[in-house]
Amino acid sequence: MLLSILVGLVLAFAAPLLYRALGKFTVVPMVLLPAGLFTYFCTHISAVLEGSPVVQVHRWVPSLGINLQFTLDGLSLFFALLISSFGVLIMAYAGAYLKGNEQLGRFYLYLTMFMTAMLGVVLSSNVLALLIFWELTSISSYLLISFKHKDKVARASALQALLITNGGGLCLMAGLILLGIAGNNTYSFAELLQLRPELLQHELYIPIIVLLMLGAFTKSAQFPFHIWLPNAMAAPTPVSAYLHSATMVKAGIYLLARFSPMLGGTEAWNYTIMAVGATTAVVGAFLALQQLDLKAILAYTTISALGSLVTLIGIGSTFALEAMLVFLLAHALYKGALFMLAGTVDVATGTRDTTKLHLLGKRMPLVSVAAILAALSMAGMIPFFGFIGKELLYEGAFEAPAFAVPLTVAIVFSGIAFVAVAIRLSYGIFFRQSASEATEIKLHPVLGLWLPPLLLGILGLVFGLLPNFSVTPILNAAAGSIATNQQEELHLALWHGFNPILLLTILTLVLGTAFYFLTEKFTSWPVHLERIYSIGPGELYHKVQRLAARGARGLTTQVQTGSLHAYVAVIIITFILLVAGAIWQESLYAVITVDTMLSAFGNIRLNEYILILLIVPATLFVCKTDSRLIAITTLSMVGYAIALAYIFFGAPDLAATQFLIETLTAVLFVLVLHKLPTLKPVIKYKTNYAYITLSGIFGFTMAYVLVLVRQYPLTSELKAYYGATSWLEAKGRNIVNVILVDFRAFDTLGEITVLAVAAIGIFSLLKLYPEKGDQL
Repeated sequence: MLLSILVGLVLAFAAPLLYRALGKFTVVPMVLLPAGLFTYFCTHISAVLEGSPVVQVHRWVPSLGINLQFTLDGLSLFFALLISSFGVLIMAYAGAYLKGNEQLGRFYLYLTMFMTAMLGVVLSSNVLALLIFWELTSISSYLLISFKHKDKVARASALQALLITNGGGLCLMAGLILLGIAGNNTYSFAELLQLRPELLQHELYIPIIVLLMLGAFTKSAQFPFHIWLPNAMAAPTPVSAYLHSATMVKAGIYLLARFSPMLGGTEAWNYTIMAVGATTAVVGAFLALQQLDLKAILAYTTISALGSLVTLIGIGSTFALEAMLVFLLAHALYKGALFMLAGTVDVATGTRDTTKLHLLGKRMPLVSVAAILAALSMAGMIPFFGFIGKELLYEGAFEAPAFAVPLTVAIVFSGIAFVAVAIRLSYGIFFRQSASEATEIKLHPVLGLWLPPLLLGILGLVFGLLPNFSVTPILNAAAGSIATNQQEELHLALWHGFNPILLLTILTLVLGTAFYFLTEKFTSWPVHLERIYSIGPGELYHKVQRLAARGARGLTTQVQTGSLHAYVAVIIITFILLVAGAIWQESLYAVITVDTMLSAFGNIRLNEYILILLIVPATLFVCKTDSRLIAITTLSMVGYAIALAYIFFGAPDLAATQFLIETLTAVLFVLVLHKLPTLKPVIKYKTNYAYITLSGIFGFTMAYVLVLVRQYPLTSELKAYYGATSWLEAKGRNIVNVILVDFRAFDTLGEITVLAVAAIGIFSLLKLYPEKGDQL
């Protein structure tokens, strides 16, 4: 499984190079990757169905409890198959949708990285590794949403999605760390699951579940964090189809489902999730009825569906969790198809406005067939898989142990809206009569634009007709991974006889049809409800953003004064105060005596006095000179004197480095600064006694600390350890180099990363604005 992740990442970053070499045929390797991953996961189906999860552990940072530990059980297998199979269709669809786009290679990079990150999320069984992949989905989705980076709306939408989901990611990180603390410093799902009784009784239980919920709610667009999802429609349609059907927004659902057997079952968990889910289902359905844009309609119905899924997780019964999985699959099938069809219609007609789309059926017969199949499944019509999913959804809410009536009302209202929307997206676009002429088709869809959604529509029908021969075993295995007391396996069927659930289904179809005929009234509501929307979550986000920007500007103005003297002074004052506070708190001010001071300074050798006579006058002369060239030369004298000090104290490697740096710095400074005008000091040396006094206090503080350190014996065995292990373990004779590369590798890696990021940023700016590159 680690190899699957690595192959995905390697191919992702190779996508731009492949596009340069293969052009439009780049779609072939990009389709083969998810197809190969799907095949790989299929080879483990029999083992998982027999109750033998596949576990792979790769030690990463064992001292911190971080291992690349992957587990393929029922739930992760279900999601992995969903992600990889949809990846095949989305990759093929993207090749046709973005045909001729010069940035197709870059798009495949982002999309493949997104798919790989999602696989990492569902396969990871170490919570910290899961967090890393979780954040990678946020970053890659940001890149996908802002793919049209020259579009201001796309950039703003991507930033909104990143801020909201990353805010939730920070909460998730805090929650997972607290979970590890409560779980005796273990971060393995299997071990934490065994500690469920202790976790439920722990004092950190409430903070843990609140933080985890915030992470899941932001990622899966639950109210009031749902606002980023409709705006994310600024992304190309293949992104929207993948994001809504099988990937990012389902990550939050996966997270709640995965932690449900570990942390669920309490009133705090169940009631909170039910309340948020039911509210989201109603809000999403209500807003979906008011939209005119195809992708906006689908986005809000996704929000509503996600709310229904979260509600079932909140109910928490075995049947509700099974119903959640069935409805999740049904939603993925028809929503992926409808999003791709929205993109196909947009490419063919140049518009997504439903008021301008009609009578497309005869001129795009295969597209209309795909739309009808997907819409019938979305409406919950028999014999489609959407019907089975909706029946179980209703039954799960109807049989909820608490708040069954309000939950059922919320879910049924969502279903009614789905029926109305399904009619709009099928009959309304392809067969509806209108007084105006039929919508003009500017470009007939190619094979890649109608075949993937058609296949999903057909699968929705096949899974509905033959559920127990196609998907029921995997759904049962997935339910067994999260249900704590699964006594009976799930058996799916189209007919369960006459019962209250069937009556609710009939009521849904009738009211949904009526709602369709009231479409014009619903779409006029935003004008009348403008005052309410002006104080909603969307407007609140913009107000917080503006307030944060204003506060950042004010803080920056106060802190970033542009004066290097002020910056250095603040650093020095802070250091002095911290040292003085520590000395006073530990009563170390009485440790040093006059004899101690005299003995410390009495051991100074003659050559050290000579160095002092070189450094001090040179430093004072730098402060007085008006010549940059003389200042550079004098500073070099100070640097070379310090290098000599390193030699005197037995550090020749450090001295050699100092000599090289001083020489290189002097040459570079001379090449650049000698062309500048005469130096005009901003601060007068003779008059600025404040800085002189501060420098003196700082020097005295450092001297005091050094003398203080001499009062205590140096019992550290670190020096001996480095000397003994540098060659035996790190195979390096130079101890300083071994310390930097091996013993302090993370420090060095951090420094290299900072430099690399800065270099990439500079290179990107030069590439983005080539006309300014010459000036720079």
